[in-house]
Amino acid sequence: MSQSLLSLSSLPLPQTPNSNPPKPTSQTLQTHLLHTFKSPFELKQLHAQIIKTNTSPSQLPISLIASICAFTPSFPYARKLIQISGKPETVVWNSCLKDFAESDHPIDAIRLFSRLCEYGVSLDAFTFSFLLKSCVKVSDFDGRIVHGFIEKLGFQSNLFLQNSMVHLYAVSGDANDARQLFDKMSERDIVTWNIMITQLVKIGRVDDAYQLFDEMPERNVRSWTSMIMGFVQCGKPKMAIDLFTQMEERKLRPNEVTVVAVLAACADLGNLDLGKRIHEFSNESGFRENVRISNTLIDMYIKCGCLDSARSVFNEMEQRKTIVSWSAMIQGLAINGNGEEALELFHEMIRLRIKPNAVTFIGLLHACSHMGMVKEGQRFFTSMTKDYGISPRIEHYGCMVDLFSRAGLLQKAREFITNMPIKPNGVVWGAFLGGCRVHKNVEMAEEAIEHLLELDPLNDGYYVVLSNVYAEAKRWEDAARVRKLMREKGVKKTPGSSSITIDGITHEFVAGDENDEINHKWEILLEEMKLRGYVPNTSVVLLDVEEQQKVRFLFRHSEKLAVVFGLINTANGMPIRIMKNLRVCEDCHEALKIISGIVDREIVGIRCTTNTHKPSFHVNTSVISKHSNGKGGSSSSHRGGGGGMPNMDENMTGRRIRGVVTKRIHIVVVKKGGGGGHDDEGQLYVVNGCYAGGIHYLIMD
Repeated sequence: MSQSLLSLSSLPLPQTPNSNPPKPTSQTLQTHLLHTFKSPFELKQLHAQIIKTNTSPSQLPISLIASICAFTPSFPYARKLIQISGKPETVVWNSCLKDFAESDHPIDAIRLFSRLCEYGVSLDAFTFSFLLKSCVKVSDFDGRIVHGFIEKLGFQSNLFLQNSMVHLYAVSGDANDARQLFDKMSERDIVTWNIMITQLVKIGRVDDAYQLFDEMPERNVRSWTSMIMGFVQCGKPKMAIDLFTQMEERKLRPNEVTVVAVLAACADLGNLDLGKRIHEFSNESGFRENVRISNTLIDMYIKCGCLDSARSVFNEMEQRKTIVSWSAMIQGLAINGNGEEALELFHEMIRLRIKPNAVTFIGLLHACSHMGMVKEGQRFFTSMTKDYGISPRIEHYGCMVDLFSRAGLLQKAREFITNMPIKPNGVVWGAFLGGCRVHKNVEMAEEAIEHLLELDPLNDGYYVVLSNVYAEAKRWEDAARVRKLMREKGVKKTPGSSSITIDGITHEFVAGDENDEINHKWEILLEEMKLRGYVPNTSVVLLDVEEQQKVRFLFRHSEKLAVVFGLINTANGMPIRIMKNLRVCEDCHEALKIISGIVDREIVGIRCTTNTHKPSFHVNTSVISKHSNGKGGSSSSHRGGGGGMPNMDENMTGRRIRGVVTKRIHIVVVKKGGGGGHDDEGQLYVVNGCYAGGIHYLIMD
């Protein structure tokens, strides 16, 4: 008795009283094998049964036969069965190729194609379409081989195959071959153009992609979306927004991918108005359930300083939250000055058994750094590896250096850098430099700058920080030497600039700009500001010039110009939001805080760097009046004097704020630095504590 028959006879059969179980017949054996054979041996048993019972060969499961025999010595036998079944052989093998191409083992499709060629099986255009699909998934396969077959067999005029070949070359990194084939094509459709543009964008050749986009005879939503995404990815969000505006003018309706791309551009530009409009469009279009859109909305609102809106989107996600959602919210809370809430959110995430990732810990370390929680930060750094198996990345090491440096533990920060298992980069040395400047350690700052200039000798920010460090120490000759070195190397200081978007139009201002209307409005505001205790803080002008000249420099800082322009050109009561490319000096923060009280408006500034946006300042008259008895937020600042702020050492030390007993409290301006060493005029960073006159107090352990 055969093995299969033995296995079949051993199956339990239902018993009836006073009856014997029926013996398996040839018919039941055949039926069983039709659905269960898994090897060429069992296939031959089935074939024998079909011959024995005179059953039509059309009953044979041809697709199953092809897949089981594809890579065995029974391949010729399978071909004979396919032929006697009456089904077209090429169609059968194409179906098998398709299944392999769509499986987790696409290499099997290539192996099968090789066998088809070996045995002379007829091939058609569909054969190559499935083969090309598998080749895309097999990264190290040379597409030229398939291309040669296509041309040899006369399928080179098939537009679908040509498009697939362009796609294969492009995704395999052969962009030049893809472009060469694209240029040779006698016929192209919109798919051809979209493939080429999309792949050029993916490899960073955005200018080449845009040139093709400009030449397209016809564009669809995918064409526009690919180009918009490309500009966002290469750091040109303004061009992305301009392109989206053109797309809208052509009455093309954005899809979900477009929405994600435009929201990312809004985040990079701090374009809250457009971001809100896209949010409304997304809800109206039924995109509310799209997790990627929700996560991008959270990021956009965070970068625009709208924490309440970010929280709202986060809470609306309910069960749809991913680790990306949690990490984005934790990171956003940390960089927006809500470190305590960031830690609370992390603990909630852990209670819900959601495993943190590397980005989560970056947010946690930011929070601890800004709150001065050194020991807690060290615990998180240890926990990420010990408890969650996450290897620290350079960003985590940078956060730890920042943690120690901000707390004044410069020697500990230096030792930490020395013991790092990976080479420190500009982020690490920049964090160390920021601490050196805050704590006025010139020697360590010089060391940090030396390493930074080795990494990026043409970064103007590093020279500027070193010059400012010398200026703060009244080492004017050294400061002048640095500026001379910049001239010799052809390094130019990036001018401070601020921008404000009104009615969809972005207006940019550079430090020192002159405008009669703005100057007139400023003089009116200045009179009221002086009545509220404002005194220009010329100590932030790190130039060896006359006092009057320093005051003039202060009054032409770009953020002041942008805010005054916003006051002139927006309705009363409307918030003013500006983007700033460099740090916000403490005089500007103090001045804008008082202006907020005068005009009864919220004023928000976002620090814009190459890769991120951080809250630079955020003043609100409701907060000011609450803590300063309606005096417009005038404060003593670190220089002393002024009204509306209690003496810290006498009145605040030891008070319980949000459940934390403070031992030492510093007044700090609500702003953040970045890039070349957190250029912040000697101020500590803010995350949590309480407000007084619109200024945060940092709780120190």
